[in-house]
Amino acid sequence: MQLNKEINKRRTFGIISHPDAGKTTLTEKLLLFGGAIQEAGAVKSNKIKKGATSDFMEIERQRGISVATSVLAFNYKEKKINILDTPGHKDFAEDTFRTLTAVDSVIVVIDVAKGVEEQTEKLVEVCRMRNIPMIVFINKLDREGKDAFDLLDEVEQKLGLKVTPLSFPIGMGYDFKGIYNVWEKNINLFSGDSKKNIEETIAFDDVNNPELEKIIGEKAAEELRENLELVYEVYPDFDRDAYMKSELQPVFFGSALNNFGVRELLDCFVEIAPPPLPKKAEERLVKPNEEAFTGFVFKIHANMDPRHRDRLAFIKIVSGTFERNTPYLHVRHNKNLKFSSPNAFFAEKKEIVDISYAGDIVGLHDTGNFKIGDTLTQGEVLNFKGIPSFSPEHFRYINNADPMKAKQLDKGINQLMDEGVAQLFTLEINNRKVIGTVGALQYEVIQYRLEHEYGAKCSYENLPVHKACWVDPVDSNSEEFAEFKRVKQKFLAKDKQGQLVFFADSAFSIQMTQQKYPNVKLHFVSEYK
Repeated sequence: MQLNKEINKRRTFGIISHPDAGKTTLTEKLLLFGGAIQEAGAVKSNKIKKGATSDFMEIERQRGISVATSVLAFNYKEKKINILDTPGHKDFAEDTFRTLTAVDSVIVVIDVAKGVEEQTEKLVEVCRMRNIPMIVFINKLDREGKDAFDLLDEVEQKLGLKVTPLSFPIGMGYDFKGIYNVWEKNINLFSGDSKKNIEETIAFDDVNNPELEKIIGEKAAEELRENLELVYEVYPDFDRDAYMKSELQPVFFGSALNNFGVRELLDCFVEIAPPPLPKKAEERLVKPNEEAFTGFVFKIHANMDPRHRDRLAFIKIVSGTFERNTPYLHVRHNKNLKFSSPNAFFAEKKEIVDISYAGDIVGLHDTGNFKIGDTLTQGEVLNFKGIPSFSPEHFRYINNADPMKAKQLDKGINQLMDEGVAQLFTLEINNRKVIGTVGALQYEVIQYRLEHEYGAKCSYENLPVHKACWVDPVDSNSEEFAEFKRVKQKFLAKDKQGQLVFFADSAFSIQMTQQKYPNVKLHFVSEYK
């Protein structure tokens, strides 16, 4: 079976972490091992001209942060690996939550000095909710940081994970000598030379071998033996079934910037990580090896190429094969669409592909047919779940700063909202447009992109709203609901899907509203059906 063979080769995963833990650097180094790039651009200094391969929006290069999720693919050891690099900055968390619907497993990156940070906790919680298998990578070992055992404890307690180290550091910071690979039983020595060459490993079946002292010195050898004894006693052995069920998380140590410990991570990853997994639709469970094609849109990116004003819809293929120039059913519109140039990605390089298999991510040129969460199939009506909108944290009126460009502004706002950068609400009482975002940084991104991509200028006005609540009346013809609408009319708006939303100015006002109108339910997530 060609299909089964191709599916088993695929590994689609996301990398998540708090900002600055070294996620983009790790992505670069993985590409380096895959032979996909020749030289990694250090992400640290903003002075260097060679930005990271995965950051291709102008504003990301200026700020040195990743704003959009990019998709990168490469081949390694006869496996086809698809990486979804997600923004770590909490202002862009929504994009990351959506991306997690398209991955089969996750690598969590943790900074050795800062340990587990708040953004990591939120993202891991989403992975736990969905039972996504996770591997933990503790990064920046060449810097002074917390003790390895303390870090493992912190990961267990703060993230609620059950860990087993598959590699262990020899020393740390200034004394950092290398890593003992528990998974392959060998030692990888650290030379501190961060050029792209890859250090040789020395096989050690037996840590009690006196050769060890010669290589890393007496003190380090003694420490390593004690530490490994502890590791074997305290932590469970690696069990792939438990890992696949998200009940056990392997941990690796390394330094992505110095290209150290990354190969061990990758070698183990291609062996243990899951191939494409079945996905639940509202109608039934869809398995990857079904003949018929199904897939869903998890991301839309406008203006991948500013010269052409194109929009790309990113589709995760759930089952079967996607072929070029074949008509597929767009379930929400109930019409067939054909795609003449589906793209596969390598950061900003795109290639046209004739056939893609379950587990792959394909980019389709879109003239406005797609919204996030849309399903494409070979004719069956299916709706994949789990791409919600969350209540934004910040709200501002958006005003047109150049009356001559009203059309461009409308078009720009609509396209950016389809992309899921932020949410658009229209007030019922006067039709003013309100933009809601998860973080304040997004307003700058929107303003910048409206001006540079659509030639429209906008200004903002603050709106004191605590939360947007989606309104769900038990009976939409009841007196109670009519009174709710009359009393609250100043605070009611419609979202882009036309669902009714109530703008609450404080937590207290939500509480009072729920007491006064018990049959009008309020939700903080749009997907409450």
